Amino acid sequence: MSNPPPYEVDECRGVLRIYSDGSIWRSPNPSFNVPVNDDGSVLWKDVVFDPLHNLSLRLYKPATATSAVKLPIFYYIHGGGFCIGSRAWPNCQNYCFKLASELQAVIISPDYRLAPENRLPAAIEDGFMAVKWLQAQALSENPDTWLTDVADFGKVFISGDSAGGNIAHNLSVRLGAGSAELGPVQVRGYVLLAPFFGGTMLTKSEAEGPKDAFLNWELIDRFWRLSIPIGDTTDHPLVNPFGPDSLNLDPVALDPILVVCGGSDLLKDRADEYAKRLKDMGKEIQYVEYENQQHGFFTIDPNSEPSKNLMLVIRNFITKYLG
Repeated sequence: MSNPPPYEVDECRGVLRIYSDGSIWRSPNPSFNVPVNDDGSVLWKDVVFDPLHNLSLRLYKPATATSAVKLPIFYYIHGGGFCIGSRAWPNCQNYCFKLASELQAVIISPDYRLAPENRLPAAIEDGFMAVKWLQAQALSENPDTWLTDVADFGKVFISGDSAGGNIAHNLSVRLGAGSAELGPVQVRGYVLLAPFFGGTMLTKSEAEGPKDAFLNWELIDRFWRLSIPIGDTTDHPLVNPFGPDSLNLDPVALDPILVVCGGSDLLKDRADEYAKRLKDMGKEIQYVEYENQQHGFFTIDPNSEPSKNLMLVIRNFITKYLG
């Protein structure tokens, strides 16, 4: 008697399917089918930063950039619940064009290994490697001048969107204030855009959020189930910054952090609590919430008024901590 054919047991936004026999299918196409807005005002290229895992990052700089004025460096780590997404998805690329142009900065958008093939902490390690790559460029005797001619290694900001925001948080804790181990690279601050945190106790916004939300609870739960180490829970230290086994952040010196969330985002309560608890510890934290905005509103509709305001908030945060 032949075995029945494998059947689908999990699916994420039409681009990831997991089958009963453990096999995985990934679409070559993005889940966001939008046109790329490449008008030539921002130059970009891809660079392999981790040959071992075949991971690349995408570099962006304003076409007007010259060696006369060195630009700050701004990492943008994409989201996707640790399971989907890529630096090459058009929504990610379009947002990076906007960041490079409006912040007048060099943008670095790295990929990282995705779950369930590579569960946490793989994505966190890859985020760290993407920052170590920048240090290697700063120290190299034969660097990539496309980058080094225009970039100021002493003025680095690390941002992340959703799962990327989680990676940015974990990097802030790992590197600590001043990022001494990265010298001459110096991180000045972190921008957490709707950071993807979890926990076994549901928050009010998670429990009561609308089922038709862009990021609803069913999808949040699926992302965590596929990305946390097998046998662990959402109180894992990389998932819940304040879980029972998590590092006590009170004595940890951190660089300034900007936390942003939409008021209709199911992750809102966790972002709000994160900012309040760190602020109560004396950390330099700014929290901004956008009323009635969904998860990822800034990349879904980058030309909306809230998205335009957020770009201004990010620019002001960078200016404040450039020193």
